[in-house]
Amino acid sequence: MAVARTDAPRLAVPAAAGLRDRLLRHPGIARLGVVILLFIGWEIAARFFLDRDFISPPSIVLMSLGDLFGTPGVPSALWLTLYEIAIAFVLSVIIGAAVGLAVGLNRFAHQSFMPIVLLLYGIPQITILPIFVLVFGIGAASKIAFGVSHGMFPIMIAVAAGVQKIEQVLFVSARSMGASRWQLLRYVIFPHAIPSFFTGMRLGMSGVLLGVLLAELYVSTAGIGYFTSIFTENFDPTKLIGLVSMLAVIAIALNEIVRRAELHYARWRD
Repeated sequence: MAVARTDAPRLAVPAAAGLRDRLLRHPGIARLGVVILLFIGWEIAARFFLDRDFISPPSIVLMSLGDLFGTPGVPSALWLTLYEIAIAFVLSVIIGAAVGLAVGLNRFAHQSFMPIVLLLYGIPQITILPIFVLVFGIGAASKIAFGVSHGMFPIMIAVAAGVQKIEQVLFVSARSMGASRWQLLRYVIFPHAIPSFFTGMRLGMSGVLLGVLLAELYVSTAGIGYFTSIFTENFDPTKLIGLVSMLAVIAIALNEIVRRAELHYARWRD
C-alpha cells in the first residue's frame, strides 16, 4: 500500500507537466499572452506616466464604449464605413483578379502592361485624392473608388506573379487531354494561384481599409474617419481610442474571414 501511494504522484506530475508544456507551446496561448502583456503595459503607462489628455487607459476605454455608441451619428458612421469597405474590397478582388490573370497568362501582356501596373502602384495615392473627389464627389462613391485604388494593385501583382510560376508542362498536359479553357482555369490555374491570390487579398484588404479611411478623414462628413478627426480636434482620447479599437476589430475580423477561406480552398496542399 505504501508503494502505491508513493508511485501515484510520480505518474501525475509528468502528465501535468506535459499538459502545461503543450499549453505554453500553443500558438494561440502565445498570442493571447502577448496581447495581455501589451494591454498591461498600456494600462500602467497611461495611468502613471502619460498625460490623460492624450492617452486613456484601456480599462477606461472599455467602460466608455457605451458612451461612444451613444454619440449621435457614430453607429450609422460605423455601418457606412463597413458598407464602403465591403463594396471596395469586392470590387478590388474582381478587378485585381481579372487583370492579374489577363496579364499573368499572356507573356506579351505581362511584358507590356506589368510595368504600367507597377508604375501606377508606386504613385502615392493620397496625392490624387482630389481627383477622386472631383470625379465622384464627397459621398460614398469617392470613398469606395479610393479604397479600390488602394486594394486592387496588390491583388493584380500577386495574382500575376502566382500565375507566372505555374509550370507550362501542366498547361500542355491539360490541353493534350482535351481540357477546355474553363477546365484549365478550374483545375490548373486556380489551385496553383491560390497562395498568391490570398496573399494579394490580405494586402488588398489592408489597402482598402487605408483608402476608405483616408478619404473619410479628409473629405467627408460621415463615416469613422470623419468622427476620428472630430474626436482628435476635441481632445477626446477615450472616444478616439475606442473608435480606433473598433477599426482594429473590423480589420481582425476581415483578416480572419480571408484566412479561413484560404484554409478551405487550399486544404488540398495538406
